[in-house]
Amino acid sequence: MEGNQSWITEFILVGFQLSEDIEVLLFCIFSLLYIFNLLANGMILGLIWLDLRLHSPMYFFLSHLAIIDICYASSNLPNMLENLVKHKKTISFVSCTMQIVLFVTFAGAECLILVVMAYDRFVAICHPLQYTVIMNWRVCVVLVIATWACGFSLALVHLILFLKLTFCGPQEVNHFFCEILSVLKVACGDTWINEVLVFAGGVFVLVGPLSLMLVSYMRILWAILKIQTKEGRRKAFSTCSSHFCVVGFYFGIAMMVYLVPDNSQREEQQKILTLFYTLFNPLLNPLIYSLRNAQMKAAFNKALQKKRTI
Repeated sequence: MEGNQSWITEFILVGFQLSEDIEVLLFCIFSLLYIFNLLANGMILGLIWLDLRLHSPMYFFLSHLAIIDICYASSNLPNMLENLVKHKKTISFVSCTMQIVLFVTFAGAECLILVVMAYDRFVAICHPLQYTVIMNWRVCVVLVIATWACGFSLALVHLILFLKLTFCGPQEVNHFFCEILSVLKVACGDTWINEVLVFAGGVFVLVGPLSLMLVSYMRILWAILKIQTKEGRRKAFSTCSSHFCVVGFYFGIAMMVYLVPDNSQREEQQKILTLFYTLFNPLLNPLIYSLRNAQMKAAFNKALQKKRTI
């Protein structure tokens, strides 16, 4: 292709410079983690679907978090695994664009669904008598639709601006998948609008939601301290600590990647953080919620007992 042609056929994903043996080892490890991710989040969806006791707003939102985690990991991990096992580093322009759109959609949706879950816990603990009125099913459905719509809208804006860019130099993306900031670095034209949009989007789905969650958790903590019984305080702390662990992992890493000023020395660190963000965080969510949630464990034990009696 000529140097000044803007429509290219593929990018080269640099990833981590490793030997073929190490790549095969990583393929095995990442494949197992990806399978565990699918099984763990699928188990959460199955338990919520089968157990009537889990048909409540909290678990309705948790089911959407599980769906987002499955889709989020599936948007880029299969291609990364293929590259590791085949020892190739190329990805087509169309596939790269789809990765960017899906990554932004699911990342934005996950941030916002975590805000919705924090609001649900805030209402449940601070306004327990009005909980069923405030968090009725119509409100829950509207909140979930708004979450998905915001994630898709943000991705659509990124897509429109991305398709206006020209790529005329070497198409080597210093990442293991088409992460938007890494792809922007190989564009020929001025990308400051795209970079400003990435930063503004980060503020919208990270700083804003995190601020709202911190305020809600301060209110929740104050309400928990007012609970008279130890059992009541323990149950409230258990429910909220699970959610707070997920929020800490997710928002902490994302803010380090997208809101800290970029420089060449941080590129390798950002790749490792993004790998954790993409591979491990979707797996941690079901582990944290299932291991620290008495109702989920009770539903799992009930499902096992039913299987044994069949």
